[in-house]
This record gives sequence, structure tokens and C-alpha cells, in this order.
Amino acid sequence: MEFEAINNFWELINTKIESWLESGIKHLPNILVAIIIICVFAILARIASTLISRVMHRVFESIQIADLLTAIFRVIVFTAGVFIALEFLGLTGTVTSLLAGAGIIGLAIGFAFQDMTENLIAGIAMGIRKPFEIGDVIQADGVFGTVKSINLRNTIVETFFGQLEVIPNKILFRNIVTNFTTTGTRRVEVPVGISYAENVMQACKVIHEALKDEDFIKSADDIDVFAESFGDSSVNLLVWFWIDYPGHVGFMQARHKAVHLIHQALADNDILIPFPIRTLDFGAKGGEKLDAMLSTHKSEEHAS
Repeated sequence: MEFEAINNFWELINTKIESWLESGIKHLPNILVAIIIICVFAILARIASTLISRVMHRVFESIQIADLLTAIFRVIVFTAGVFIALEFLGLTGTVTSLLAGAGIIGLAIGFAFQDMTENLIAGIAMGIRKPFEIGDVIQADGVFGTVKSINLRNTIVETFFGQLEVIPNKILFRNIVTNFTTTGTRRVEVPVGISYAENVMQACKVIHEALKDEDFIKSADDIDVFAESFGDSSVNLLVWFWIDYPGHVGFMQARHKAVHLIHQALADNDILIPFPIRTLDFGAKGGEKLDAMLSTHKSEEHAS
């Protein structure tokens, strides 16, 4: 009985092996064709990725973004070849299972690394839109400085205080970003106060004449002087002019020179820039001034 059971077992094994060999030989041409398909798609993926890489490096400022998109494209082409080979072998169920598994894994990864994924997608989107480039001066989310590098997850900005600020790409993608470099110009605003005793139009003319010949100002026709408001002790003026930005003269330097020239021009023309003045009135309704109170007090002292 034992020998008969062993014989039956080996007969079953031999039958299975023969069946598998016959099936393998029968499908050998399909297997060879599937291998050839995979090899062809691997070669196509490499050639196509080389061409795409050249295009991506021209389109995107960030090398990391260009390399990432190139790698994604290469994987997609190769994966398509694998699926076609499996379909050719008649493994439709395997292809469906792989697609379903890939979808589930992708969904799990997306939830687990939601913040990283959001920054990554924002970085790719900004690489396509290009709201700014390396070297641009930007202001966003309280950070003001020069863009030093653009990565897949964040953008590094060097502030004018000398610090490096790392800003997640999703913040730049969601919020307002001011780019001071795109137009190549920037307006400089200088507030000036003159005495109430001065002629406003004359002061405006003096300021305009003081600035019109300066080479750091883009155009003399764009110099504007406006009376803004009535202050506590002065008539407040606003001086506007435009400079090339970035240019040979920076924003702070241009404003410094303008303040110096305006101050000198007003002084040369005897136009007063007043100090703060306060008039003190005493009494319940403000009807008694300080000098009157002092005179009354002195009179009372002499009478006594």
C-alpha cells in the first residue's frame, strides 16, 4: 500500500510537470514575443526620456523638476510595455490586479505623505507657470528677498537681512506673490512735510527740479509730487519716481539720494520742514491758553 501511494504521488507529479512543459512549449513563442515587447519598450523609454529630458531642462528652471518629470515619463512608457506584454500572454486578470493594486498603493501614499505630495505638485505647477525665476526679488507670506533656488518641495529666498528663508511651495502656490523683477522697474515713494506758511505749488516745483536731472531716475517725466493731506504741523506731500529694478542703483540707495536732494533743495529755497508743533489750551472748553494763565498767576503773585 505504501509503495502504491508513492507511485501514485510520483505519477501525479510527472503528469503536472509534463502538463507544464507542454503548456510552456505551446506558449514559448508568445513568451518570446512578450520579452521582445518589453525590451523594445525599454529601449523606447530610454530614447524618449533622453529627448524629453532636453526639452524639460529648457522649459524648467529647476533641474530637479525636469529630472523628476523625465523619470516619470520613462516609467510610464516602460510600464505600458509590461502591460502590453502581459496582455499578449493572456494574463488579463493579472493586469487588472496590478492596476488595482497600484491605485490602492498610490492612494495610501497620497494620504500618508499629503503635505509632501501637495508641495511636490505645487512645485511642478509653479515650474510650468513660472511666476518667478532664480534671481528674482519676490515678496510672499511676509518674506521679502531674492530667490536663490527652486526645489521640488520648497523655494529658498535670501532676505535683505542676510538670512535664508525656506518657503514650502504650497504656500507660494496658494498665496499672493509679488515679483519686483518681472517689469524691470520699481516706484520709489518719499513722504515730505512742509510748513503751512509755505506755497505748496512752489515746493512741488522745487522738488521736481531737484530730481529731474538725476541719472538713477528712469524718466524725469515720471516724477510726480502730490499734496497728500494736512498733518498736525505740516502739509504732507508724496514724491513718486521710478527706477530700473534691479539696476545699478538699488532701492534704498535711490531713496537715500532722493531724501538728501529734496532736503537740500527745500533748504536752499527757504522752504521750511517744520518740527512737530503743539498748542496747549487749558480750561474746561479749551478757552484759556498757557501764556494767559501764566500772566494771571504772576499778577496774583504781585498783588499779594
